[in-house]
Amino acid sequence: MASEAEILQAFRDQAVAGNTLGSPFTARLCTLAAERLDRSTTIGGTVLNWEGDPGVRGDLLPARLAGALHALVLDGRDDALKSVYPPNAVGDDALWSEILRAFNEHEGFILERLRFAPQTNEVRRSSALLAGFLAIADLFGKPLILSEFGASMGLNLNWDRYHHDLGGLLWGDPASPVRLRPDWQGPPPPRAEIAVQDRAGCDLNPLDPHSPEDTSRLLSYLWADQADRVERTRAALEIARANRVLVGKGDALVWLREKRLAQLTPGAVHVVYHSIAWQYLPPEARAKGEAIIAEAGARATEEAPLARLQMEADGNPDGVTLSLQVWPTGEAQELGRADPHGRWVKWKGWKP
Repeated sequence: MASEAEILQAFRDQAVAGNTLGSPFTARLCTLAAERLDRSTTIGGTVLNWEGDPGVRGDLLPARLAGALHALVLDGRDDALKSVYPPNAVGDDALWSEILRAFNEHEGFILERLRFAPQTNEVRRSSALLAGFLAIADLFGKPLILSEFGASMGLNLNWDRYHHDLGGLLWGDPASPVRLRPDWQGPPPPRAEIAVQDRAGCDLNPLDPHSPEDTSRLLSYLWADQADRVERTRAALEIARANRVLVGKGDALVWLREKRLAQLTPGAVHVVYHSIAWQYLPPEARAKGEAIIAEAGARATEEAPLARLQMEADGNPDGVTLSLQVWPTGEAQELGRADPHGRWVKWKGWKP
């Protein structure tokens, strides 16, 4: 069981993340929670008695609570709470007063939402991933078979159905309602032809874009003062409803070993990819996953190659790493670095 000090520190850490990632309201909300949460409400007691790891590499408790409150606003369940949420500006006392009222009036709903791990399926990560896919296509000149680990609702399996501007390289559907233009630093990625032969994902708790409850849950974990993220995700949901992709439910490591990587396909490059997902695995599961991919890599050939594209935290405070490993050679390189939400990319590319 986490100590109260650890739980309050998790809220302070999330406040820092909110400021770093452009959400002053999230920073403010989490700072208030760290300062004012007590056991006078059932919600406060539940949060302060949290039994798991409350932090970013654990249960993401602050994001669970913020998401529950944001859902009340987005779904029109609480107009009074909405009146103190962005774009409205009120003082800290007024904001916290309405939050406490919501704790009492929507106790059952908030307690239920606290049970679920947050899922954001950040669409802007698709641009950084696309640069990686272009590097892979340039290296191998073969169609891609895509397997996404931790795919959530599968929005980043639809990356080729969005429009991208990667440092002046325009790519994708010019009519797409999802238009991505990260702040690009470095040379543009290669102008390679990409053909997707097959795509699928897996998640412990996949969300269905056709389910109003699931779409509400997904949108609620976006930060309340970042309306552009909400609108972008709504547009991606429309594309997902029109272009359904398979996101299976279950242990994604078993899925990789038994279904996706059991056999590699001649004439295509199989790409295993994941973005801000691997870090949430326990150490023993990460080791198991590395072994599964390495074993498949040992079976790869020039005719049936394997690639692993990662967009993951690596301890460097300068965003997250965008890295690529390819087989049969096993060579690995960092292609660049990116903002965790995909706002910017510092691209280096694959060096021969």
